[in-house]
Amino acid sequence: MSNAYIDQFPAEAKVVKALFYSSFVALALGGVFGIIQTLHRTDIYRFIDSANYYSVLTAHGVFMVITFTIFFLVGVFTWAVTTSLDREVEDIRFTWAWVALMSIGTVMAAVPILAGLTDSIDMSAAVLFTFYAPLQGHPLFYLGLVLFVVGTWVAGADWFRSWWAWKKENPDARIPLPTFMVLTTMIMWYIATMGVATSILVFLLPWSLGWIETVNPLLTRTLFWFFGHPVVYFWLMPAYMMWYVMLPKFSGGKLFSDPLARVGFVLFLLLSTPVGIHHQYLDPGISEGFKFIAMTNTMFLLLPSLLTAFTVVASMEHGARQRGGTGYFGWLKALPWRDPVFAGMALAGLLFAAAGFSGMVNAGMNINYLVHNSLWVVGHFHLTVGTAVALTFMAVSYWFIPQVTGKELWNRSVALVQVVLWFIGMTFMTNSMHRAGLIGMPRRTAEPQYEGFEFETAVGSVGELDAQIALGGVLLTLSLVLFFANIIGTAFGSRSDTLPDNGYAEALSGSDDAPRVLDNLKLWTAIAIVLVIFAYSLPLLSIVDRGGLFGPDIPPLPVSLESVTFLAFAVEHVATVALESAGNFAQTALSGVIN
Repeated sequence: MSNAYIDQFPAEAKVVKALFYSSFVALALGGVFGIIQTLHRTDIYRFIDSANYYSVLTAHGVFMVITFTIFFLVGVFTWAVTTSLDREVEDIRFTWAWVALMSIGTVMAAVPILAGLTDSIDMSAAVLFTFYAPLQGHPLFYLGLVLFVVGTWVAGADWFRSWWAWKKENPDARIPLPTFMVLTTMIMWYIATMGVATSILVFLLPWSLGWIETVNPLLTRTLFWFFGHPVVYFWLMPAYMMWYVMLPKFSGGKLFSDPLARVGFVLFLLLSTPVGIHHQYLDPGISEGFKFIAMTNTMFLLLPSLLTAFTVVASMEHGARQRGGTGYFGWLKALPWRDPVFAGMALAGLLFAAAGFSGMVNAGMNINYLVHNSLWVVGHFHLTVGTAVALTFMAVSYWFIPQVTGKELWNRSVALVQVVLWFIGMTFMTNSMHRAGLIGMPRRTAEPQYEGFEFETAVGSVGELDAQIALGGVLLTLSLVLFFANIIGTAFGSRSDTLPDNGYAEALSGSDDAPRVLDNLKLWTAIAIVLVIFAYSLPLLSIVDRGGLFGPDIPPLPVSLESVTFLAFAVEHVATVALESAGNFAQTALSGVIN
């Protein structure tokens, strides 16, 4: 008789299964829009107008990096809390309520995005994943985002309720590591989402409804990046959790150090939010001093990432040596590379190491100027959320889906091919994106080639770079097809009594070796809030002081072609008059000097 998750927590297994399946629907939609976007931008195959490219880009971003990732991670967090506390949720109806909130919010946000691809429905939300002003979307898009985020807040409250109830029964016990990771991640999320909640509720939603006429674009942009960088860690920290508590299990060993894992997550809580201004190094409305503070905070984030790398690799080595591995590097051969769950997570971690190097370039003020708003940035986040997060989530699904359905995985060989194919496809795509960024090729455009201008590559050609991007996109799409074939095959399979037991890796150095102060969540929350106030209070006050709370009279975008033509004529006229005035002034000044 198996002791799988569905046998231990049948009601919660239905919730987790629903969350996983919801995330997979978003992954499928995001993947479809991703290959459309890839083939269009590289000019290999086009069947949409370039004007619709931005709706496609918005759909790809929102479905992939918001809906897929967050639906999956809340499923993982529900598993982690119930498993590590060994208790059911306090009220399953409350749990289904936040699932419903997130689902309704997703549908509401998706409708105007998809409606922008057709002329038959008069609504659009081609505002990209970043959705700050002056781009303006339909009010339904913003309302959907609000419901979705509120759903995640309620989910966090659900997990805190479970922990508080467990703590009353176990007042002197240490917080189990998976629950500790969930709680610290959610505290970071509560702090980070204050920025985007303010941006939407105070500015963007009233603006889209016509209640206010203008907004301050720099203010909404800064509030977005208040949220926009920590949301990356909201995706990454569940992947880290899988590397900490599951990868050692599949390696055949134990977690190297529970205390180091706790230290890493505390540092992510403290440092993830007060760094968002490093996305705005080229924004002229923010002083260099504030940007320098953001850069310094960002560099400190390397510490928990390096701690994670050390701890996870040490745990893998322990597992390999338990399996008979020997030598300085020979132990690598003893790892279970034919296991798709292990292989997918290990390959995801390998590419994430490359993302760390490109991330250091993004974080540095001076070298960031070289790659800002170029395809380099796209390559970087396809290594982070597109590989470290997405590949980890897909790989661990091959363990989770049998656990919540009670059915054997349909085909392990197909699963192994799928994770390797994703790794290869992402290697091709991100390599060419980083190289293209170094020669200045822009992101966020359907037409990267300009008439009368040629990008000069040190090695290869622009055609070769486009071919690599397209090849990578095709391989990633094939990988998704294999993934969904396996998930669907498993879903329609029959119940099995031979599934592995539910659980996670034990630690060589356990929670008793960790200082108790690490479990003082009130202390770390207070410090995190102080750091955010220090990093953001003066920049936000400066932005409001310069541009006003609701900003100058800037029209919303997209605008009509007639408006663009008129604007171009106006700019040209003003520039001509200014040049003539400057010429007359220079001539008068020169005559005065000569005299």
